[in-house]
Amino acid sequence: MTADPADRPDPWADVVEEVVELPGGAVAVRHPRDGLDLLDEAAFEQNQFLPYWADLWPSAVALADVVARRPPTGKKVVELGCGIALPGIVAARGGAADVLLADWSPDAVAFAADNAERNGVRVRTAVASWDEPDLLRTDGGLDLVLASDVLYEERNVLPLLEALDALVGPVGEAWITDPRRRHTPAFLELATENWRVGTLPSATVDTVDLHVLARP
Repeated sequence: MTADPADRPDPWADVVEEVVELPGGAVAVRHPRDGLDLLDEAAFEQNQFLPYWADLWPSAVALADVVARRPPTGKKVVELGCGIALPGIVAARGGAADVLLADWSPDAVAFAADNAERNGVRVRTAVASWDEPDLLRTDGGLDLVLASDVLYEERNVLPLLEALDALVGPVGEAWITDPRRRHTPAFLELATENWRVGTLPSATVDTVDLHVLARP
């Protein structure tokens, strides 16, 4: 039985704004006060969907800080699993030629677009997960793929690697921040088969690492 959309929790019913201080200036992002209030039992039963997108995660703050310090000026950028899209917004503010914010949750994409508009940056959006890289391809490949805290489930490891292979251009990179999830070592080990991988601890957020994947 399909759930009535009217019965779904309203993510706009109780919204908070957080201001994140970054090099180049603060960014204000809005998100639901409590992501757990958005738990949709029908969606979870269908595909184990959980509203992870609704929070401002430490890994997103760490990635936004990296992007602010190394602006992707003139580059084509996508943020996978963007949630409320703090790193992608910072990329657009930093002069990226094109920024695509992608998430499999339509609610996340709506918040991402709203946050981008509130911060005065132009972006494109797509309701698509990293399981669907064909929806996110661009001619010549992307210069930079951003993702923060996307290895929280084992089932994400292989699809994420496949998406990076499909999306990153010949001289592009992927920047992934992660709070040392238990599936991250397996991801990195597999990534070294086809990528040059470098790992650095975040300069601003404890227990979060930045993984840089570049074409060999």
